[in-house]
Amino acid sequence: MKGSSRAAATAAQAALDRALSTQSSSGPLADELFAVTRVVDGSASLRRALADPSREGADKRALAERLFAGKVSSAAAALVGDVVASRWSSPRDLTDTLESLAVQSILATAEREGRIDRVEDELFRFERIVAGSPQLRDTLSMRNTDGAGKAALVHGLLDGKAAPETVRLAEQAVSAPRGRRLDRTMARYLELAATRREELTAVVTAATVLTEQQQARLSSALEGIYGKPITLQIVLDPAVIGGIRVQLGDEVVDGTVLRRLDEARRHITGA
Repeated sequence: MKGSSRAAATAAQAALDRALSTQSSSGPLADELFAVTRVVDGSASLRRALADPSREGADKRALAERLFAGKVSSAAAALVGDVVASRWSSPRDLTDTLESLAVQSILATAEREGRIDRVEDELFRFERIVAGSPQLRDTLSMRNTDGAGKAALVHGLLDGKAAPETVRLAEQAVSAPRGRRLDRTMARYLELAATRREELTAVVTAATVLTEQQQARLSSALEGIYGKPITLQIVLDPAVIGGIRVQLGDEVVDGTVLRRLDEARRHITGA
């Protein structure tokens, strides 16, 4: 996010924290925020109206209140009003933030129950399982398949085997991708989980298992660069041959043998 949207997202986070402090359970709030996101996503004119930077914040708040009064709880309505009243650089920034608040509401429950680390790990493993199964990946990515059906499939796969928050977030990711690939949605959820733990997550792809010493050295080096604790998620892929590939968010450092071979091939062929 750039410009005013960044400040608006920060204010939205503060508003969410206030709302969560008064909730005994954040599950209903998350469901309501996902529902609001779905409504706003479904109307281009509504997105423009709620994110219009030339429109007064009070006017946008009043519009949201008229739309959602009686449809969501007073806490959710007040939070949405606070969010839309801010100045946004783009309508997409607004809807992305609404979705992020819903995800964070679920993560807040996991944090309160002492299992946010487990949820983060399970989300990562779920994404890896889907990536490793072309049939499952295609089924969950089909645009003409009902979202509820995909959510039911995920529920059957994970229920009783993963934390409730993992199941809920995985269901949400497949049923409402919002124009993104599943891996991008899961990466966003993992980023939010790491942020909530005040850590960064690095996805490390290697051909063979890294020793504990290698992982410790890599974590230490990354922490020195980014100034925050780093959690490593290791992906084994024999195709990279050797070396490692490290990804933190949108930043990628690729030191694999496969990449160097590809570069050599392109140099030789002039591709």
